[in-house]
Amino acid sequence: MSNFRPIFVSHGQRIGLLGGSFNPAHLGHRAMTLQALKQLDLDQVWWLVTPQNPLKSVTGMASLNTRLAEAKRLANHPRIVVTDIEAQFGTRYTIDLLRQLRRRYPDIAFVWLMGADNMRQVTYWRNWVEIFKTVPVAVFRRPAYAAGRGVGKAAQRFSKAWLPAKAAPCLADKDAPAWLVLDHPLNYLSATDIRKERKWQK
Repeated sequence: MSNFRPIFVSHGQRIGLLGGSFNPAHLGHRAMTLQALKQLDLDQVWWLVTPQNPLKSVTGMASLNTRLAEAKRLANHPRIVVTDIEAQFGTRYTIDLLRQLRRRYPDIAFVWLMGADNMRQVTYWRNWVEIFKTVPVAVFRRPAYAAGRGVGKAAQRFSKAWLPAKAAPCLADKDAPAWLVLDHPLNYLSATDIRKERKWQK
């Protein structure tokens, strides 16, 4: 595609993918990312700022350029790459994005990063089973959302692909499906609460 701007990576690198609206990006995203870099032994984490999540309302959604700019200011780390690559590809759904990434970066080991809240909701995503069969998945614990091998439809569907947290350093090397829940301190920040606070301050 003419709009595609390749992200520089070296052969064999291990890249974490954190998708979302980032409306706005916050310190919780950054803390999760730093945990992922360390525990999963990743070379980079890409923040995939989506033009519009198909499961979320456009109401209250800041522009893509605004969300990108805020995310870049907050990330401020040489191994965090903030990108609108989904807009460049013209994809709407995670599975289509992953197909494009696997095609364009065949020598890169990708790991999909998601919160336990999304792990419980992922069965509403298009072709969610194929997502788990395409890349390994690392799940972050979230307040009020239990996470584990048998918690939720997706976890039960792929219970045989579950790995203990101690396997995190080698997750990127595993063939999909493979997933685990990272062992890390809970973070209580949420974009929803931040938006409410900003509205109250106006």
